[in-house]
Amino acid sequence: MKYSKIFQYAYLVFAALFLYDGISKLSDGTHGAYVSFGLAALAVFMYFFRRKFRKKYDNKDNS
Repeated sequence: MKYSKIFQYAYLVFAALFLYDGISKLSDGTHGAYVSFGLAALAVFMYFFRRKFRKKYDNKDNS
């Protein structure tokens, strides 16, 4: 289960990258900034979803 912790935090890294990409596209005036913001929101959602699922799986193993 160590790999799930690594991938869990990888979602936050991707969210930060997409957020930076969206801000840079928004300031440049190029198109596609909202797509980057949407992907950043999806990555944050996946982080919390995977964290909840991992905790649920760990509690199932302990009992």
